[in-house]
Amino acid sequence: MDKVKIASSVLAADFGCLYEEIRKVEKEADLLHFDIMDGHFVPNITFGPEVVASLREKTSLPVEVHLMVDNPQQWIEPFAQAGSDTVIFHLETSFHAYRLITSIKEKGIKVGVALNPSTSLENLKYILSQLDMVLLMTVNPGFGGQTFLSECLPKIRDLRQICRERELFFDIEVDGGINQQTALEAVEAGANILVVGTAIFGMVNPQKAVRKLKEIILKRKE
Repeated sequence: MDKVKIASSVLAADFGCLYEEIRKVEKEADLLHFDIMDGHFVPNITFGPEVVASLREKTSLPVEVHLMVDNPQQWIEPFAQAGSDTVIFHLETSFHAYRLITSIKEKGIKVGVALNPSTSLENLKYILSQLDMVLLMTVNPGFGGQTFLSECLPKIRDLRQICRERELFFDIEVDGGINQQTALEAVEAGANILVVGTAIFGMVNPQKAVRKLKEIILKRKE
């Protein structure tokens, strides 16, 4: 499995000073993760493309946007223009996944598909070979600071096994309730990108929190 990466979730940052918050983690984090919520697919509203574009200009970290929206097809172009490196859409929102995947790839950016905790991996069967990433939600989406659903661990293991059996090389990302304990559990199950919010931005020293997470993961086999 590839090196484990930490994607800092901007949802958990202080919205009043987002750039300053990002500066606190950019020396240690591997990615910036933006949860785009529309108040329909999930009961919350967060960032638009203008916010992502503004912050994209100020950081060298790769940016991934997670479209928790009812109509992802309408947001691919705006977030591509905003400088996103990866666009992730929810399979639950699309009847035409191939079309969306093609549309994202045509922008020259990576494509990921997200699944809610109760959505079966079987729904990914015919599109896995087209993906750069699968994001498995380990909480019900909509709000930060939720508790990790341990019931999702077998799902992570199953996806990693499918990856091996089919000799595919997409990333497996997990999002929701990741902290020092659950990070280890997710990585042991097969995840190689961890979206971390309150366990980073909720700490006194966010940069140190990212470093500590990485140290714990590196030591897991010692």
